[in-house]
Amino acid sequence: MTMATRGAALLTRRQVHGSTALHGRGRWRPSPYVVFGGLFWIVMSLAFWRVPMCCDFGQHAAVIERLKADLLHPRHPMADLPGAGSPYYSPYAVAQGAFARVTGLAGWEIVKLAGPLNLLVLLTGLGRFVKVLTPRQWAPVLALFAMVVLWGTRMAWWSGYLGLMSMTGNLGYPSTFAIGLAFWAWALAGSLAKAPRGVMSYAGLGVLCGVILLVHPISSVAAVTGVVAFAASARRPLPFSALWKWAVTAVTAAVIAASWPYYSVFSLVGDESVDWIHQQLYTEMPGRFWLALIGLPALALRFRKNRRDPLVLMFALDCAVVAYGWVSGHYTYGRILGLTLVPLQFALAIELAAPRPWRRWRMALGGVAATGAAIGFFTLQAGAVVPRAVDPVGFDQPPRWPGYGWAVSRLHKGDVVLTDGYYPTRSLPAYGANLVAPAWPDASLAEDTRNRRLQEVRDYLAPDSTRAERTQTVRRNHVRWLLLSPDQKVPEEAVVVAWGPRTGEVLARVSGGNADHYKADQHKHHKAGQHKSEQKSP
Repeated sequence: MTMATRGAALLTRRQVHGSTALHGRGRWRPSPYVVFGGLFWIVMSLAFWRVPMCCDFGQHAAVIERLKADLLHPRHPMADLPGAGSPYYSPYAVAQGAFARVTGLAGWEIVKLAGPLNLLVLLTGLGRFVKVLTPRQWAPVLALFAMVVLWGTRMAWWSGYLGLMSMTGNLGYPSTFAIGLAFWAWALAGSLAKAPRGVMSYAGLGVLCGVILLVHPISSVAAVTGVVAFAASARRPLPFSALWKWAVTAVTAAVIAASWPYYSVFSLVGDESVDWIHQQLYTEMPGRFWLALIGLPALALRFRKNRRDPLVLMFALDCAVVAYGWVSGHYTYGRILGLTLVPLQFALAIELAAPRPWRRWRMALGGVAATGAAIGFFTLQAGAVVPRAVDPVGFDQPPRWPGYGWAVSRLHKGDVVLTDGYYPTRSLPAYGANLVAPAWPDASLAEDTRNRRLQEVRDYLAPDSTRAERTQTVRRNHVRWLLLSPDQKVPEEAVVVAWGPRTGEVLARVSGGNADHYKADQHKHHKAGQHKSEQKSP
């Protein structure tokens, strides 16, 4: 080859290389998970925003309102009582309270804004976790859709449950943020199990576990079992240096948890105050979770290939925790049932993300999974993302609780309201109001005291209560307002000021409030042109 020919060939190769680069050889292309995960983030954020306040939303908004009022020494989330020791005052909530103080936003607005942020943490954690398990590009996409659809055909609506329908209500809750961090913790633990690193990486994992423990203690149980599963899946025998590093993770997590000044997470161990609420988690379990069992063959295949597979170990440990909750009567441990499904759902997703051609058994598994996903979506989950206005079938929709703007517009923050209604006891504290009797147990308030207050409310509203008894209750608890259902009799000493447009509930004033507060309220509504003639009840 002549020099001229060699030069022409070299020039040609360089030109082709440059042309390829110019036309995008080095251009970033989004992975399937970035595309579908991004679309899911948009759709689910909009679905969350369209659902009005319901369920535990008011509780979490109330926590932010108390922190907004006093960041260092917040009161009880739902009552005019001390709040020291309440587990609701986690690092997550304190950050929200600080943000509310800086921006002036209300508690319910912060919870709404938290939904997309929590979902982002969840989706990025999920993607990272699956990437540690497999390099298959479509595995995170399939894992996401399995996680939100493959549940059952009975409603499973709990904080920390990640079905589509449940997510419309709980995206803004601390549990969703904690589960997102748990995925990140599992991803880090998985990478450390594969390739041990310096001690700081293990300490970082401990910090992450400690934060999860403080943000949502019950979700941290599943988070820790996942970390233990990855540690146990590491190559054997483990040298002493590796065991020592995993011990650093445990110690760091304990130190982080013990250092939190707002409450002691270790005091919750053995707490039975909320077990009665969670007993129902163990009822109708087959109907709520049977579609996730489609992943059992994929999990069994992983076990056959590797007896220490992390997903297999995670599933076994989670099942042991759930069983312990049932046998011991500590039904609160059933809250990890939602995360117990993750190994089944993700093992299925990883198996179906295998490159083609597929074997017959994998094709059969894919067909069963597709059928199960269709059943789960159309029988239960579709209403979460299909608004009623464009719904041709009539899917079940998320709950739409009545709003209480008509009542809170007349209340001042800190006012005490006496009510036994299911909706107002869970909604009014979100706006800064206090209840005589909190709806939920809280470690900052003795359960005997809460039960006594609940009895006081029942006695006050009893048809045979006397005016003297009611007056004593009003003065003892500084009650200023009553919120009554349409079928409850308005006491003779109360003054009706408003009615609920949807529920017919009655807001009435009683004389337990401060006189200056009453005058300020009168001036407020007169100035706004909203004052109406007050009617004394018959």
